[in-house]
Amino acid sequence: MKQDSARNAAYTVDCEDYVHVVKFNPFDSGDSCALIAYGGNNYVVVGTCRFQEEDAEVEGMQYKTLRTFHHGIRVDAIAWSPETRLDAIPPQLRFCTAASDKKLRLFTSDLQDKNEYKEFDGHSDYINDLVFAPKEGQEVASVSDDHTCRVWDLEGNEKAHFVLRSPGMSVCWHPEEAFKLMVAEKNGTIRFYDLLTQQAILSLECEQKPLMSADWCLKNTLKIGAVAGSDWLIWDIAQSSYPQDKRPVHVDRARLFRWSRVNENLFATTGFPGKTNTQFLVHHLGHPQPILIGTAAVGSILTWHRTLPLCAVGGDHKIFFWVTEM
Repeated sequence: MKQDSARNAAYTVDCEDYVHVVKFNPFDSGDSCALIAYGGNNYVVVGTCRFQEEDAEVEGMQYKTLRTFHHGIRVDAIAWSPETRLDAIPPQLRFCTAASDKKLRLFTSDLQDKNEYKEFDGHSDYINDLVFAPKEGQEVASVSDDHTCRVWDLEGNEKAHFVLRSPGMSVCWHPEEAFKLMVAEKNGTIRFYDLLTQQAILSLECEQKPLMSADWCLKNTLKIGAVAGSDWLIWDIAQSSYPQDKRPVHVDRARLFRWSRVNENLFATTGFPGKTNTQFLVHHLGHPQPILIGTAAVGSILTWHRTLPLCAVGGDHKIFFWVTEM
């Protein structure tokens, strides 16, 4: 490696409040800048980022706030809709949030006069993750501590309901096959559901718990990654329902697993929040040790840029950006 793996963030953006969640838009919005949303104690801010890694005319990074949305309650998770377009006239922003009152909120804005939101009510416990259908963006799936995965239309009607055997921790939608959903449960089981038949079609076991986070690799959809206990685990679903690779990485417990969107061998994990900070690690499957070690604030959510090997993590009145090598 050209540089020491333990290092500080490449860039930071100052925020008005504690950042509980931060999410890059994973879809092409028709603009050269990356869209990013972050949530605090009672609002969501949407902004654009541009980095010198993609544009030689930018010095470091440029960040601009587009709009602040009043939320009224702490934001716990954010999902972007593929219908978000900055090149439309007028532009359209659409995203959904999960909050501590067990409700989903769907926000739609044209960045001018139209700012609407709808509440989706149905979960009876904390919502851990949510995702939009990646093709049309006409449905949202969410998983909760209430042992359910629910699929909603954009009016908040429940279209499907899967009963889980333990809390649902992560939910991912297949990027190509619009009827395939992956749900990861805290008991260490990852199931794939067919939304047409509403049946489970495949399951993976990690044989350890608690499973805290799982992710579907969009560069190679046969790969699934997760963290359970203090380890990361990786499956090749064409090979086996048990992990092909696993490694202990976090001393106490691992909290999050996220694949890079540009390289199928690159992923990041975070440790469980300690008293003040948690470890943030970037791993490459070709390297025995993490290729980047950082520290992140408690409860940080981790998000990868759509086209760069770059991660953002939320913290105390700041967003931190780490750039890694491919």
